[in-house]
Amino acid sequence: MNFSDEEYKSRLGKVKAAMAARQAETLVISDPSNMHWLTGYDGWSFYVHQGLIVALDLDEPIWWGRGMDGNGAKLTTYLRADGIRPYADDYVQNPLKHPMSFVADILREKGLGKKRLFAESDNYWFSAKCASTLADELGTPPGDATGLVNWCRLVKSPQEIAYLRQASKVCVNVMDTAVASIRPGQPERAAAAAVYRACVMGPAGTPGDHPAIFPIMPSNERTTCAHLGWDPERDYREGDLVLLELCGVHKRYHCPLSRTVFLGKPPDRLRHISEAVLEGVAKVLEFIKPGVTAERVEEKWRDVIKSYGVVKPSRLGYSIGASYVPDWGERTVSLRPGDKTVLAPNMAFHLMPGIWEDDLGFESSEPFLVTESGCEPLTRYPRGILTP
Repeated sequence: MNFSDEEYKSRLGKVKAAMAARQAETLVISDPSNMHWLTGYDGWSFYVHQGLIVALDLDEPIWWGRGMDGNGAKLTTYLRADGIRPYADDYVQNPLKHPMSFVADILREKGLGKKRLFAESDNYWFSAKCASTLADELGTPPGDATGLVNWCRLVKSPQEIAYLRQASKVCVNVMDTAVASIRPGQPERAAAAAVYRACVMGPAGTPGDHPAIFPIMPSNERTTCAHLGWDPERDYREGDLVLLELCGVHKRYHCPLSRTVFLGKPPDRLRHISEAVLEGVAKVLEFIKPGVTAERVEEKWRDVIKSYGVVKPSRLGYSIGASYVPDWGERTVSLRPGDKTVLAPNMAFHLMPGIWEDDLGFESSEPFLVTESGCEPLTRYPRGILTP
């Protein structure tokens, strides 16, 4: 396992305290990142219903999932054997049976059937059918505990920070690989393949892993969009603009990084946007310290770029940590107007000042850690327009 039993128990204590504050006696968790954070579970099994039951009356969570994944839970979690409850395969994608009926059976067996039940009702893995099945089985719909566990994850432990630092080493190697692969005449798919290999292999002594988001590597007019990949049928050419939004992963901890590449002499508009973004990033990193709010960070950024006539309507960044597809963010803090979260030491963020206009895009982001007196960028990668 990636963490000590003591750390897992400490995390469970945080979740139970948050549950008690919400008057939740029982919680069904389906977010695979939260499952991993609480127990260590690590498997590509989230395409079927699976999860944890956390109850104030239970000493440990109960893992429940598909029968063939039960051994994976035994191998990757700290849970006792009696806390691993696999269901029969006829629950899988069967319109006549639903895994939440299996969960309801466990709750009743443990004397929890009448307790106040909550669920992560607004995430990628909990469906309307999940909610209605629990309501039918237990007589009342579950309350909404979306984000409850996610917010418990916000301040990182020393071991988590160590994994983020290792992920940053993988990240730098991934970005180096990408920049070196973008050359006139080189197929875009070849550069993407090299990036995938660098993600998984990592640099010497630091193994990587698969990222929660595929390599975002659009070129030219595709850079006007935030989340497009490479063109599998195209070769790079002189005069190409390429955006890179990539990530290093270690022990499921993600360190993302974005940069902009231009093959040749960058146009004036791209240079102007670059100057605005780079000044904004520098001023924001100088400004960040414990006690400032997320919205004040974004306000500082906006004050800088408005003098350049550059506009960014989307959020400036978000918290990062352990993640699975389809997102490497933690789905908690956003650096944007209205988010009054107070930054504290050992929180980790991706400062993502991407600009996407009608004819081109520019990205130069920074992952950072909030420290006792300021913030620390997790990489020292050259900023600005890269012209290999």
